[in-house]
Amino acid sequence: MKAQLLLDHKTVARNGAILQLKIWKVPESIPPTTHGFKYRLVYIRNGERVVGFDNERNKGDHMHLDGAEFPYHFRGIERLIEDFIAEVEKRRGQL
Repeated sequence: MKAQLLLDHKTVARNGAILQLKIWKVPESIPPTTHGFKYRLVYIRNGERVVGFDNERNKGDHMHLDGAEFPYHFRGIERLIEDFIAEVEKRRGQL
């Protein structure tokens, strides 16, 4: 089985801000994760990543907030999207 793309969404706002979400179901978990998903969610404003949630081999689930990186506790796809949008909304209010 190959990776199956579950979500591919990209929005570009009038001010140029980019919101992009990509989620795949993968045949084998990406170590050290065990959940079977690969994802990349990003919010870019003025050419800079403001919020990013992703997982990569040997690094696991993590998030990027305002230039810093933090661990992220994956609790399912719905919760991932909710957590990402909540962080984006916090920063949109800072405009």
